[in-house]
Amino acid sequence: MSFYGINAVTQRVAQQNSIPKIDPKVEDKDLRKQTDAFEAVIIKMMMDNAMKDEKNLFSDQKDPGDKIYKSMYRDELSKASAGSFGFSQMLYEYLSQKS
Repeated sequence: MSFYGINAVTQRVAQQNSIPKIDPKVEDKDLRKQTDAFEAVIIKMMMDNAMKDEKNLFSDQKDPGDKIYKSMYRDELSKASAGSFGFSQMLYEYLSQKS
């Protein structure tokens, strides 16, 4: 994939997901919330990518809201999991050293 292809993918992901802004000058508690929110976006992107070719094993019927419900579920699951994968901790440590 060329640089332009990567840039296009990055722009498309940024449009689909609201990437939280991280301000390294905020207090520790707020910085932790921001890094956890950023980790949630990363987790959601990974889950969306992993499930994009998912097939319904239990039914052949196409539910019109199925994709929306599953996306909402993955969004909430990523928010609940944020802070436990390590991305947030690494980013928090890096940013807290810089301020």
